[in-house]
Amino acid sequence: MYRELWTAGKSAYKLEPIVADGGRLIVYAPHVGAISATHGEAIRRVGYHTRDYFLSQMDRFVDVPRAVLAHSTHLKGIGTFRNGTERPRIEIVLATAIPEPVCREINLSYLAPGSIDPTTYAADKDDVLVVPHAGERLYRLADGSVPDVDRL
Repeated sequence: MYRELWTAGKSAYKLEPIVADGGRLIVYAPHVGAISATHGEAIRRVGYHTRDYFLSQMDRFVDVPRAVLAHSTHLKGIGTFRNGTERPRIEIVLATAIPEPVCREINLSYLAPGSIDPTTYAADKDDVLVVPHAGERLYRLADGSVPDVDRL
């Protein structure tokens, strides 16, 4: 659906609220091979991090467009940054054409897209949800709650 991670990342921040603490969210988009035509350089420089990571050290990022920082935190999800250690609530995994070394460089995990068949991936797993066109809807838990960052 999307050509670059800048827009494909919508799938991560729209589904993150319903992923269990410590869970994984896989962005399966084998056709996505670019981070962002417009903001790719800045994103590669700062990577993907939680909000607290940036807020704790804003002086390091004064020259970075706020839209880049917002995108970074939305895709990475909520988490903490304490005593120099970042702890995201969930793991974001890219199964895209973005090479593994680049995924690691931008602080995201990697999974070879050819190792997943989305039509059968959740067939025998009770704890896996496959959401086609995941960037189209915002998901929340049935009770309306959102994850509690203070528990991390």
